Amino acid sequence: MKKSTISDPFEDARNQTGYRDMDDQDDSVSMILRHKDVRKSAHDWKTFQSGAKPGRIVVPSEVHIRTLRQIPFELDPPEHTGFRNLVEPWFKRPLEKEYQAKLKPIIESEIDQAIAKGTVEVVHDFSLPLQSRALTVLLNMPEEEAELWIGWGTHVFRSEGDPLDSDKASGLAEYLDMKVEELKKNPGEDLFSVLLGSEVDGKKLTDDEVKGVLMLTFAGGRDTVINTLTNTIAYLADHPESIEKLRNEPETIEMAIEELVRYFSPLTHMGRVATADTTVCEHAIKKDTRASLCWASANRDEKVFERPNEVILDRKMNPHVGFGFGAHNCLGATHARTIMKIFIGLLVEKIQSMEILDCEDNIENLDGLERKVGFHKIHVKFNQRK
Repeated sequence: MKKSTISDPFEDARNQTGYRDMDDQDDSVSMILRHKDVRKSAHDWKTFQSGAKPGRIVVPSEVHIRTLRQIPFELDPPEHTGFRNLVEPWFKRPLEKEYQAKLKPIIESEIDQAIAKGTVEVVHDFSLPLQSRALTVLLNMPEEEAELWIGWGTHVFRSEGDPLDSDKASGLAEYLDMKVEELKKNPGEDLFSVLLGSEVDGKKLTDDEVKGVLMLTFAGGRDTVINTLTNTIAYLADHPESIEKLRNEPETIEMAIEELVRYFSPLTHMGRVATADTTVCEHAIKKDTRASLCWASANRDEKVFERPNEVILDRKMNPHVGFGFGAHNCLGATHARTIMKIFIGLLVEKIQSMEILDCEDNIENLDGLERKVGFHKIHVKFNQRK
């Protein structure tokens, strides 16, 4: 088995019943597994809501480590709509040439350093710094700010061996408190300052609302981007013919990004809370219990994707849900896609091949099911193109 392979632990349950029950901190979760059911449930925000107690829709639940609501992620329409309309233009900026011109040298520098070193531990010494420094462009903050963020590690709420790290959560909350107070006094052109001067539905944003948007920005695109970058490197190391294809057929890069996101599904699932007794896949879901929209399972549904357990870089029809679906689809998707487009283009231009020297898989335990989401560590040798 190739080291970049990510198996599908949901296949049997998806084919037999379309759902699976699991328990998460004494709060049961019904996992919705079929592509059509995941999309239908994600679209039905009236039945499956996000605006429950802060942290409850996340699996594993974060209710014990934070009280701040992530915005607009943990809001439902119509309240969600006003906040989404406010921040969406900011998160579409990666489509602009000026934005990409700032992002490209950051990514190129990380690749050049990896080539110069020869061998790199990709998770902590490549993907984490790249993600953090790229985030300064999204937030429109000085690149030096990323040095602190790098020190937080690959997840702002979790540590290896500890799925919910309250100290980390407190550290992020303290940072947001500090930056909000600092930028109230000396506002700039960063996202903090923009939000502090903004209104939704005629009301000025509160400090907690500003911090809620920023908490989502720091948390939502961290481990997911890191996993995507790392898994992509591992896949290309295992499949040198793919490097050659992407180099010779750059028009396939955008399709390859969608396929890699589908196949690796960096976020396994996201919960919702049922507002009434309902039924999905002929399975009863009770009011005030959680339903998991299992993106990873939906992305391997053989009724939707031909040869779902293979990476087909130029897959033509690819309605994956790797960035979510419906009203709460990922705000950071444009930023993530832009990172990946620049990254893959530069990587295949500069390297001939890569070799995995050793690795330690990052395995999620889903109440008895195990799913590889990436790596805790992976050492890779970068061989420069002659």
